Formats: sequence, C-alpha cells, structure tokens
Amino acid sequence: METGKQEFTVTVYTENHIGLLNRIAIIFSRRKINVESLNTSPSEVEGIHRFTIVINESEDVVRKLVRQIEKQVEVLKAYYNTTDEIVWQELALYKVPTDEIAEKVKVERLLREFGARAVVIRKDYTVFETTGHREETDKLVQVLEPYGLIEFVRSARVAIIKASKGFHEKLKEFEKMAPGAEIKENEYLGKQGEVFSM
Repeated sequence: METGKQEFTVTVYTENHIGLLNRIAIIFSRRKINVESLNTSPSEVEGIHRFTIVINESEDVVRKLVRQIEKQVEVLKAYYNTTDEIVWQELALYKVPTDEIAEKVKVERLLREFGARAVVIRKDYTVFETTGHREETDKLVQVLEPYGLIEFVRSARVAIIKASKGFHEKLKEFEKMAPGAEIKENEYLGKQGEVFSM
C-alpha cells in the first residue's frame, strides 16, 4: 500500500435509476481507483438505495471523488468514512467435502470458534456460513484448506456509519432548505403564430 493511502468506505444514497451504477463506476475508473468491494441495497427510506464502496486511497482523493459522485443527478448524498467510523461485516460461504470435514475436524468446535453455521449438508459437500471482518473470514479459509476446500466466496461489505442518525433525518434537512426559484411560465407559450411568423 502506498504512503498516504488508507481504506475508506464510501456510502452513496441514490434514487434507483438504470445506468447510475455504470456512471459511478466510470468516475472510479477515470481516476484509476480500484474498487475493493461494492454493495448496493435498499436503504431505510423507501425508494432510496444505498451504495457501499470500499477503496484504498488518500483522503484528499476520496474527498474529491465524493464531490464528483454527488454531481450525479440521481445521487442525493455521499459520505466517506474510515473503518473506525463505521460498523461493518462481510458474509462468507465455504464449501468443503462432507466426508473429509466429518472425519477429521471437530465440527462443533470449528463452528463455535468462527461463529459459523452449516447451511447445507449433503453426502458430497457441506456449506458453512460466517460473518465478520475480512481477516476473520480469511482465517477460516486457512483452517479449511487442508480439508479440501472446494469453493469460497465472500460478499461485499455492508456498513453502518456510527455517527449517522439515518438518511431520513438528512431528508428532513433537505425539506427545510429554502425551495428554489419559482418556475416561470414561458412567456411565448401560446404565441407560436407571433413568434414563428415570417
């Protein structure tokens, strides 16, 4: 990791429109910023969606990036936070051969130690699920590899900002702001004959 760079979680509240994800991705790719994790989901406010994006960058670059994201019409608000300012988790699934895991591992101890649970048990394989930080889910990969780990997948980060009062509070602030200038009717409306006559 380069000097000055650190992990930031960018949270973006948006309207749910086709093409917005692509436009946001272009903002990152133009700046040659790699996205470590991306999650989209509904938020606590009906009709408002939330993007959670993890990147490694300097704070100055992230600040400019967030301002650029906020210029998108459908974006209502964007925030960036360090890992200390959020509560976050990732979900992981592990697929292992049932016979190997049943014969050689104390499964109960494994489940307790890693907070895992079996979600599918078949003759040929078992799937375990756990949630935690990346380091925790990676550690279980190392434990299961000697027993023939068949497949591993980890979800994108989901995060809640510690200091946030929820986006519905931000919406109330928006509503209190002074409304824009009154919309004026086009003074030439209905006068096509006068305006366009030659």
